[in-house]
Amino acid sequence: MHIKKNTVVSIDYTLTDTDGTVLDSSKGQKPLDYLHGSGSIIAGLEEALEGRNVGDRVKVTVPPDKGYGTRDEALSRKVPRKLFDTAREIKPGMRFHTEGGHGAHAVVVTAVDQEHVTVDANHPLAGKTLNFEVAVVEVRNATSGELTHGHVHGSNGHAH
Repeated sequence: MHIKKNTVVSIDYTLTDTDGTVLDSSKGQKPLDYLHGSGSIIAGLEEALEGRNVGDRVKVTVPPDKGYGTRDEALSRKVPRKLFDTAREIKPGMRFHTEGGHGAHAVVVTAVDQEHVTVDANHPLAGKTLNFEVAVVEVRNATSGELTHGHVHGSNGHAH
């Protein structure tokens, strides 16, 4: 069976940046399961896997516009330190969740001074070209429940 819309796909993968630094990998873990065509993985990788079969190995370079998008500097802003309701010391690299007009957002602290905290709501991989090495492990038809819910169920998916 080949990969097409509404199939459940299991992949082993390694993700690197343009310098060859490993950013993520399924090595030593269960393969990643996803519902093809549901938008649950980045567009550039999903497009590269379309039509592939079990056993296929794929190397693909995904530009930012097919990955996590370009960086939007408007998503990085300085906010008053007093808005952080925490007894912990606030340091660069810390992650917080915030509510905004468009729902909840994850932000990363990028700088701290006495009065302000600079936070960035861009995805950490926004603006980066991504390199994937992928092995297709399994392809099967999605169940009606998976299609209804829009994600994989079962041992390496979401359970209800």
